[in-house]
Amino acid sequence: MKTLFAETIRSIAAKIVFAVILSGVYPVIVWGAGQLLFHHQANGSLIVNKDGKVLGSEWLGQQFTSDKYFNSRPSAAGTGYDATSSGGTNLGPTSQKLNDSVKAAIDAYRKQNNLAADIPVPADAVTSSASGLDPHISPANAKIQVARVAKARGLEPAQVRELVEKYTEKPSLGILGDPGVNVLTLNLALDKLASK
Repeated sequence: MKTLFAETIRSIAAKIVFAVILSGVYPVIVWGAGQLLFHHQANGSLIVNKDGKVLGSEWLGQQFTSDKYFNSRPSAAGTGYDATSSGGTNLGPTSQKLNDSVKAAIDAYRKQNNLAADIPVPADAVTSSASGLDPHISPANAKIQVARVAKARGLEPAQVRELVEKYTEKPSLGILGDPGVNVLTLNLALDKLASK
């Protein structure tokens, strides 16, 4: 009986010690290291204007509807780009609903960007990502939108193409993933160019 009581006390003490370490000390150390070493990333990679207003995050897509902005990848997160409802459509390749929505998106993309029927439309321009919050589009998608954006802003297409090249991110470590263009940072750079 004495041994059972001693073992019970030891197990309760161990549980309390591990609870304090794993639920208190360890998270505080990780949080502190994140704040100290990766402050920008640990706080959401927020993009803030000179007045201190948060414009968005480098890692969350946003909807842009004006012709003077590059369009983000379509979103199925909540009502669109809702970070609290991240997710894709979960529709498979045999889904009629998916086929209909992609056809409608292709028609709208062609019309908005004044594309001929024989010019291929990039997949990321008409399908949502798995998260619905992808902040990047493919360089091919961005290049197709250049003429529309340049015309709407009264800029030379070469100026806009140059910005697309500048904001095209290479694959991580040169081999992981595909190149991508961060739509928010590109659109903010366009606004800055226009203000000059």
